[in-house]
Parts: sequence; structure tokens; C-alpha cells
Amino acid sequence: MRKIVTCRTLLIAVIMFNISATGQTPDTAQEIEQAPVIIFVCEHGAAKSIVSAAYFNKLAKERGLNFRAIARGTNPDPEISPKVREGLQKDGLVSSEPAPKKISKADLAGARRVITYCSLPDDYADKAQVEHWDDLLWESGDYNRSRDRVLERINRLLAELKSKQ
Repeated sequence: MRKIVTCRTLLIAVIMFNISATGQTPDTAQEIEQAPVIIFVCEHGAAKSIVSAAYFNKLAKERGLNFRAIARGTNPDPEISPKVREGLQKDGLVSSEPAPKKISKADLAGARRVITYCSLPDDYADKAQVEHWDDLLWESGDYNRSRDRVLERINRLLAELKSKQ
């Protein structure tokens, strides 16, 4: 017997995935569907973009901003950096992604903003307006210091987004 997946069933699955991936419950199902997406991209999708998306989502929610972030990589590693996973856990956060995921043109098409810590593939360059944060250094041996650098930028970005509402 074939099961028919209704829109409601699919929406519930998306909400449950979001809860398990982020540890945060959306206020409404509409929040997931309509929140403009910010994409953070780093080469391996395992550190900078993961930390950026996790903190962006936490701080945007705390400030009542209707945005959500996702993390992507141009050449993704098979798993999130163990130091990053451990650092996020100590900070009381989880990644918005269960594992690094490769950036796609579909991701770009739906994004409000794309922030990169690396270069996008050449055939992606004209698909979205890109803001480059590739001058931000990540010290793999010092999660806290690297996280704090990312947080400075995230806070400025959130202030800018709030001022445009």
C-alpha cells in the first residue's frame, strides 16, 4: 500500500527536523516557510559557516528577527569539525546542519543574502549577491577566539538587518 504524503505531513517533518537539528522550536510553521534565508559558506562547510549559522539563528531569534541561516561548503568535509561541534555544545548550541553540505544553485536562488569565507565556484558567481568575509581568520586551535571574531560580524549583520525592517 502506498502512503500519500500530504503537505501537512511534510511540514511536520520539516519542523521536527528543524527542532532536532537546531534544538530550537520555531514559533509557527509559517516561520520556517517564510523566514528569509542567509547562507554562510566556507570551503569545507565544517567550521566557520557552521558556527556562523548556529549563532546567527540563536541571536536572530533572541532579537525577534525573522531570518534563518544555513551553512554550506564549496568542498565539504564528511563531518563537522570535532572542535567546532564540541565548542558549540559547550556554548549550548547545535549545528543547523547534521553534516557539511555542498552549496547548490537552488540554495542561492532562495537566499536573501550569501556570506562567504571563500570563493564560490565560477559558475555560481552571477547567481547571487555575495558578501565576502574571507578576511576573517579562523584559528583551528582556538575555538573561543575564532568564535568571538565570527560573533562580532554576526552582531553587525543582525544590527544592519534590524535597521532595515
